[in-house]
Amino acid sequence: MARPDKAAAVKEIKQELESSNAALLTEYRGLTVAQMKDLRRSLGEHATYAVVKNTLTAIAAKEAGIDAFDGHLAGPTAIAFVKGEPSEAAKALRDFAKANPQLVIKSGVLEGSALTAEDITTLADLESREVLLAKAAGAMKAGLYQAAYLFTAPLVKTVRTVDALREKNGGAEEAPADDA
Repeated sequence: MARPDKAAAVKEIKQELESSNAALLTEYRGLTVAQMKDLRRSLGEHATYAVVKNTLTAIAAKEAGIDAFDGHLAGPTAIAFVKGEPSEAAKALRDFAKANPQLVIKSGVLEGSALTAEDITTLADLESREVLLAKAAGAMKAGLYQAAYLFTAPLVKTVRTVDALREKNGGAEEAPADDA
C-alpha cells in the first residue's frame, strides 16, 4: 500500500510534468550545495530545478504518458521543469555542464516529444524565440521591399525612357529653332 507522502510526491511530479513545456533530466552527482544554487539561479525564473526520487519519477512519468525517462533514472537525479522558453533553460544547463562536468544532461521531453542529450544540446544552440521571430520578420520585410521594387521598376524605367526621349527630341527641335 502506498504511503500518503509518496503518493503526494508522485502527484506533484506528474503535475509538474504535465504543466511544463519541457522537462530536462540531469544527474547532479558531485555538485555542491553552492553549485546547485548557482544552477537554479542560472535557469532563470521560468524554470525550476528539483531533485527527485527515481522510483517516484518513473511512476509519475508513466502516469503522465512520458517514456523519455525510461532507462535514465539511475543515480542522483534532478529535473529542470521549464515553463518558459525551453532553449534558454537548455543553454543554461549546457553552459553550467561545461563549467561543471559533474552535471550530466541525460534526456528530456519537449511538449510530449522525447529528447536525447544531443537533442538538448541542439536545442541549446538555437537562438531565442524573439531573435528567430525578428529574423523571420526581417526576411518577410525584405521580401516585401523586393516585391515593391519589382512592381515599380518597369514604371520607373518607362518614365526614365520617356524623359530620355523627350530630352533627345527636345534637343533636336531646339537646334533648328536657334538657327532660324
